Amino acid sequence: MRTFTRVEELTIMKVIAETLNHCNDMHEMLQTVLERLLKLTHLEAGWIFLVDEEPRYTLMADYGLPPALAREEKTPMCSGDCHCLHRYWNGRLTEPVNIIECKRITEAVKNKRGDTEGISHHATIPLGDGTEYFGILNIAAPYKEHFSEEELTLMQSVAYQIGTAVKRTRLYHEEQQRAELYERLNKVVRSLNKAEDIPALCRTAVIKGRDHFGWRAAAIYVKKNDAYIKEASIGGDFPNRMEHSPDKRAEPETIVPITIKEETVGLFHIIPQGPQSFPKKEIEVQEVLVRNLALAVESLTLQEKRREILLHEERKRLARDLHDSVNQKLFSLSLTARGVKEVIPEEQQELRLMLEDMLRLSQESQKEMRSLIWQLRPVGIEEGLSAALKKYALHLGLTLDIRMEKVPDWPGSKEETLWRIGQEALNNIKKHTGETSASVHFYETKTGVGMVVSDEGPGLEANDHLENRTLGLTSMRERAEMAGGSFSIQSRGERGTEVHVFLPHQEHRKERLE
Repeated sequence: MRTFTRVEELTIMKVIAETLNHCNDMHEMLQTVLERLLKLTHLEAGWIFLVDEEPRYTLMADYGLPPALAREEKTPMCSGDCHCLHRYWNGRLTEPVNIIECKRITEAVKNKRGDTEGISHHATIPLGDGTEYFGILNIAAPYKEHFSEEELTLMQSVAYQIGTAVKRTRLYHEEQQRAELYERLNKVVRSLNKAEDIPALCRTAVIKGRDHFGWRAAAIYVKKNDAYIKEASIGGDFPNRMEHSPDKRAEPETIVPITIKEETVGLFHIIPQGPQSFPKKEIEVQEVLVRNLALAVESLTLQEKRREILLHEERKRLARDLHDSVNQKLFSLSLTARGVKEVIPEEQQELRLMLEDMLRLSQESQKEMRSLIWQLRPVGIEEGLSAALKKYALHLGLTLDIRMEKVPDWPGSKEETLWRIGQEALNNIKKHTGETSASVHFYETKTGVGMVVSDEGPGLEANDHLENRTLGLTSMRERAEMAGGSFSIQSRGERGTEVHVFLPHQEHRKERLE
C-alpha cells in the first residue's frame, strides 16, 4: 500500500465516516465500509470478525477472499481458530500488528485446498471504541508481507471509527430488542391480570411466558412450610418438590425468586431453547415479569381475604336474621302450643295429641334452627381448625378427641372445606348414633391433606343409595369434590363409622398442567 498524503488520509476518513453513518444494519454496514476501505487504499482482500468470548466469533464481512479461503461457502473463515483470534482472546491484541503467518492460509497451502492468489500475510487491527473491543479487521494484498507504521496508524484510525459504529449499532439494536421484549412482557402481564386465582395465575404465567418469549420450558414453585411445591409447569421434567431454593442459577437456566415484602414466596424456573444462557436484557425482563407476578399474587391474596370477610359478614347477617325472625316465631309457636294445650279439657284427647305433636315439632325445629344459626356464624378458624371443631362439638354436647402429627399450616380454602365437612360429620354423629364422643384425625402427605371423623356407635350401611338420599352426606361429598378431593364412608358394623376426606395439593389435582 502506497504512502498517502494528509489530504488523502482525511478523504479516506471522511468517506468511511459517511458510510458508517448511513446504515443501522450491522452486516450491511461492515460489508460496505470494508469494500470502500479496500478500494480507497488499493488493497485486494479483507475480512472482519466480530468476536465474543472464546471460542465464539462471527465472520461479518469479507471482500476479495482467495479461492483457498472462499471455498465451500467460506468454511475456512467460519470455523477453527487462528493466531489473530488467540491474541484477541488473550488480551494481547491492543494495537495494529503484522501477522507473520496466517494459519488459515498456511493450512490451505499445506493441504492443497485452493489458490491463495499470492496472499500469505495480513495486518490485524482490533476494532474498538477506546473503552472496549468488539472484533478484528484483517487486510491483505498479494505478495505483501509487511505493513508500515504509517499504514497501520491509518488503519487504526479507521478501525476506531468502525468500532464506534459497531457499538452504536449494537446499542441501537439492543434498544429495539429491549422494546420488543417489553412489548411481549406487556402482553403477558395483561394475561396475568385476568387470572381469578393463584393456580390459574401460575398456569397463565408459564404458558403465556413460553408462547411470547420462546422458552423451552418453565415452572413455578410456591413455598409451603419449608419446601417449594410445583404449582404449574410446561415443557419440561420438573420435580414436584424442592426442599430448598437453589443458591445460584444453573446455567443456562434461570431461577428467579418471587418476593413479596422482602419474603421469598416462590420460584420461577425458566429454561432456554438452546445451550446458551439468556442474554442480560432477557434476564432483566424475566425479573420484571416476576415482579408483576408477585404483585398479582399479592392482589389475589387480598381479594381472597376480602371475599372471606364478605362471606363471613353475610353469614353473620343471615344468622342474625334467622335468630331475630324465624327462631323467634318458632319460639312463639312453641309457647302458643303449650298454652293452648293447658286450656284444652282432658276429655278432648285427640286435640291435645295434635297440640303435643305441634309442640314437639316446633321444639325440634327450634333446636335445628339454633344449630343452623351456629353453623352460619363465622368459623373462627383463625383460632385453629382443631379449636373450632372442639368448640362446635361442645355446642353439640360431644366430647371430641383430636389427633394430628403437627400443627397444620394449610391454605384457608382447605381449612374451610375440612371445617364444614367436620361440622356436618359431627352433626350426623349427634343426630343418628346417640353417641356422646367422637374423634378426628388430621394428617398430611406429600400429595395432600386428609381428615378422618369416627365414632363408636352403630355402623351405617355405607352403600351408594344411602349416601345419595342423605342430604348431609351429599353435602359433604360435594364440598370435597369442589375442592378437587375425595369423600368416602366406611362402616365398621357395631364398632362405628368413619368419614374419610382427602384434599390434594394443587399440583396433584386432575386439572394440573402437565
